[in-house]
Amino acid sequence: MSETESERLKALLKSFGQAFNRHDADALISMMTEDCVFRMSMGTTPGGNEVIGREAVREAFKQTFANFPDARWIPRAPDFVTGDRGVSEWTFQATRKSDGVRFEMAGVDVFTFHDGRISIKDSFRKERLPVP
Repeated sequence: MSETESERLKALLKSFGQAFNRHDADALISMMTEDCVFRMSMGTTPGGNEVIGREAVREAFKQTFANFPDARWIPRAPDFVTGDRGVSEWTFQATRKSDGVRFEMAGVDVFTFHDGRISIKDSFRKERLPVP
């Protein structure tokens, strides 16, 4: 991969993170492939719930923003890109709308790129008890 392509994908990840903090599901989806996959860090399966396709992923993002209206993903390190993979490290801070419980946890997203877009967003996080 050329340095130019690597820098372009790093810029894509930066824009993706900024769109998350704006709670802009449409902007997020515009950076993803039609057949994108979002592997959540939690769910009923060992690898977390998996959401497939732009519309389903858009709805999953919208649900996150609705559940955590003040959610912020704060970068912990510069994004890393090599070949068709990228990594973003972040701290998630949010208050759950349903009960006012505050969350703060560290995590990473592992991305797979295809044709200059995000095809897979695989999230991992360190679980912490909510702050009352």
